[in-house]
Amino acid sequence: MMRRCPLCTSPEPALYHQDRRRDYYQCATCALVFVPLEQHVSAAEEKAEYDQHQNSPHDTGYRRFLGRLFDPMRAKLSAGATGLDFGSGPGPTLSLMFEEAGHAMAIYDIYYAPDEQVLHRSYDFITATEVVEHLAAPGEVLSQLVANLTPGGYLGLMTKRVTSQEAFSRWHYINDPTHVSFFSEATFRWWSVTQGLSVEFPGNDTVILTKH
Repeated sequence: MMRRCPLCTSPEPALYHQDRRRDYYQCATCALVFVPLEQHVSAAEEKAEYDQHQNSPHDTGYRRFLGRLFDPMRAKLSAGATGLDFGSGPGPTLSLMFEEAGHAMAIYDIYYAPDEQVLHRSYDFITATEVVEHLAAPGEVLSQLVANLTPGGYLGLMTKRVTSQEAFSRWHYINDPTHVSFFSEATFRWWSVTQGLSVEFPGNDTVILTKH
């Protein structure tokens, strides 16, 4: 079986790490680290994992956590900018924070808000917090989100980043069976060039990409 990178489709990634449950490969082209498809959990198992999340808009700690992306993103937005929160989860909160700040929002989630009509519209900004690490086909999904952005629009992502092979081997983030795609700063820089985006890193788990 020819193994291909799920972000850039380059063939023959190298084995990066192994643990008792899974293998992790790294792409030589874009540096994405990923779990091979045959080791992913089923959709039912994935949803069962998400159903355990207790996120709520009434949780001030959760709002503070989301603020790491909300604050730098909101500072860029003009009045009336419209947004999409992609992968909004069982307790949509970031979309509510933007609505409270005066921005009309749509939400999409494959399990909890599966209205695909919202994926056929254009937005001034799109957010995806703690989403990209769950994507089996990140190249396809992220390219679609960029296509949904208006010129000058922003794509804001929150995901913890790969820093080194040694740190990866001890990283709690890889213990979640639904985490299958792991980005580094180098991966985001590579991808932004291929998509014609500019990229900035407001924090160690946030990235904002701008469409030109």
